[in-house]
Amino acid sequence: MSEGIKNKVAIIGMGCTRFGERWDKSEEDLIVDAYKEAIEDAGIEPNKIEAAWLGSCFDEVNIGKSALPLSTTLKLPFIPVTRVENFCATGTEAFRGACYAVASGACDIAIAVGAEKLKDTGYGGLPEFNSSMGTKNRYILPNITAPGAFAMLATRYFSKYKIKYEEGRRTLAKVSIKSHKNGALNPRAHLRNEITEESVLKAPMISAPLGLYDCCGVSDGAAAVIVVRADKAKEFRKDPIYVKALQISVSSGEESLYTKWDGTNIPTTYYAGARAYREAGVKNPREEINTMEVHDCFSITELIVYEDLQISPRGKASEDVASGLFNLDGQIACQTDGGLNCFGHPIGASGIRMIYEVYKQLQGKAGPRQIKNARLGLTHNLGGFPSMSVTSVALFGNEL
Repeated sequence: MSEGIKNKVAIIGMGCTRFGERWDKSEEDLIVDAYKEAIEDAGIEPNKIEAAWLGSCFDEVNIGKSALPLSTTLKLPFIPVTRVENFCATGTEAFRGACYAVASGACDIAIAVGAEKLKDTGYGGLPEFNSSMGTKNRYILPNITAPGAFAMLATRYFSKYKIKYEEGRRTLAKVSIKSHKNGALNPRAHLRNEITEESVLKAPMISAPLGLYDCCGVSDGAAAVIVVRADKAKEFRKDPIYVKALQISVSSGEESLYTKWDGTNIPTTYYAGARAYREAGVKNPREEINTMEVHDCFSITELIVYEDLQISPRGKASEDVASGLFNLDGQIACQTDGGLNCFGHPIGASGIRMIYEVYKQLQGKAGPRQIKNARLGLTHNLGGFPSMSVTSVALFGNEL
């Protein structure tokens, strides 16, 4: 019977660039910056790395379909290097490859790097994916967009739980206001301005009820993570962070094929979360998790993820938002670095960027964003639409 990778892998080094409109940097430059910070943080020589994974999504503007650009850019010493892509969960997919290699005993030290120059696509949002899903979007679902799909999630949620439109918009505004307040404290974030409820509600509408501040932006960035066998971690540093669970759930398409899905949740998030809790031995996530980084591509996504991850009861997430449960000084601080709302979403980098923040929080090194008594953190990385998606959920702790 499978037992997972709980306490078999530890993080000993991480790096993360500043996210934003990085016209001054190529993707290779960003990779080098994240890598150098990770190597320095881990305190190891580059020749100690035995395997590497690269997460990068768009071939057309990035470093290509193979892993060669990672090995040549970083001058990796003739080791196995793998390039992966799994929609917006690409960063965590790269991390998963590195973790599984170490947990299996295939190697002792591995690195995962996620990078994307999304601004170079020239789009104000995500361009068409060059994949079978992209083809399906064009010919079968020609009118669907990411803002449109998540806006429908919001309106259906409001309808089911009898939330008035303006009340719902104010709840979503509180989600974004919280993230921007945190992002203002983070020099690596793309957007660092605090916002008000008035500015959110008066902002241009993108796809009702989602306005400008309900949607994450477009940015460039890179992040890197070095993992080792957990039993060797303290040979490298006194405060490693241990992987407690790492699960992925990919839609089978049944949400769109049958009528049992009511359009108010993201099934892959629920399944990945439930499996991660089992792997980590978490019985009550609301009481045990101290900090979270979730995939807030839109404010409604974050709201619903609270429920899909079994933190808030169904239909009650707005009450937890109003109570401040997810604020920096709340019981479960969420988006302590500002989240996608402030960082934007360079696809290959986002999942590892989330891990970077949880890593720093669990080490007590998050500066002015530091929360109290951080012991168990969660990251949630989502790709696709609510009705057809891929989700990764990971849990991390600062003790074996």
